[in-house]
Amino acid sequence: MWVLMRYKSSGGGRPKRKIYHRVHELDRVMDLQKKPSLILQLKSIIQSQKHQSLLLRDLEKEVGFVKKWNFMAAIEKYPSIFHVGGGNRTPPFVRLTEKAEKIAGEEAKARELMEPVLVNNLRKLLMLSVDCRVPLENIKFVETELGLPTGFEKSLIPKYPEFFSVKDVNGKACVHLESWDSSLAVTAREEKLASEGILTCAGNPRKIRISKDGNYPGPHAFKMSFPAGFRPNMSYLEQLEKWQKMEFPSPYMTARRFDIADPKTRKRVVGVLHELLSLTMEKRMTSAQLDAFHSECFLPSKLLLCLIKHQGIFYITNKGAKSTVFLKEAYDGPNLIDKCPMLLFHDKFVALSGRGDISASNEMSSTKHVY
Repeated sequence: MWVLMRYKSSGGGRPKRKIYHRVHELDRVMDLQKKPSLILQLKSIIQSQKHQSLLLRDLEKEVGFVKKWNFMAAIEKYPSIFHVGGGNRTPPFVRLTEKAEKIAGEEAKARELMEPVLVNNLRKLLMLSVDCRVPLENIKFVETELGLPTGFEKSLIPKYPEFFSVKDVNGKACVHLESWDSSLAVTAREEKLASEGILTCAGNPRKIRISKDGNYPGPHAFKMSFPAGFRPNMSYLEQLEKWQKMEFPSPYMTARRFDIADPKTRKRVVGVLHELLSLTMEKRMTSAQLDAFHSECFLPSKLLLCLIKHQGIFYITNKGAKSTVFLKEAYDGPNLIDKCPMLLFHDKFVALSGRGDISASNEMSSTKHVY
């Protein structure tokens, strides 16, 4: 499966066609997450009830008439997670099984482990913005992807007044960064290169050539993963090698200092997009969520074209209700490589359904933790 896009040719002939190659394994991620998402959402609804049980007649009020039937099917399909009771004069209700309740009790520990990660990531998000502030509504728009708890503006932010504050700016509530921390102004890309010893390696960069897969072991390079079927020619690799070797300003330096027409500035934008996706739990956002930070991070007006141009770094899938942008290096096939404590908890809970395609559900300890 591929997408055709038309570009004008240099002459008067027919427009050239550029093929956007599909990565079926990442498309599959969107299909695989449907049922776990349903299970986890129903778990949250049940736990939010006063007596930890939900009358089936009230399910429509919670999720709507259309979605109700998907949840009813999940209740019937996963009796190891959801127990249906009632009958005779007692209206039917659903609650978690004893085994599901026991595992659900581990969520508090996962959230405790996640809190320092969330605080640092929120600080980094604010540091990426030109004024070190982001509208509260924009952060709430991506709170699930960031792993922030519902109502974080009333629970998490007041807990750390030395880092955050909420102030009114032109009639809009914004989350402000209270103090800059240079130790956090290091991108995920730089941290990975440092762990591989690439940032400190010696040698003449001119003697090192780019490989055919687009990867180059240099301090200013990005990890590339070309889609199957993509065959770069020598001219393309030569241009990519120049780009991979080119220095560029840190995403944590204010964008106002740079000319957008400068190639180094345009490469910096790629770094900003890479870092934004790296701050999410699953290293992906919808295109609309990325675009929500357009003003704060000085993202390009033609964001979609920027993502398509760098298809070795990012992948856009139209699977699901909305288009989603993946950070390709974060995945091995359809599986996320590094999982935070909350995702490990989600996997363990969903594993009660007996799903065999939840990669880390059985052996949480075998998955690399990210703290």
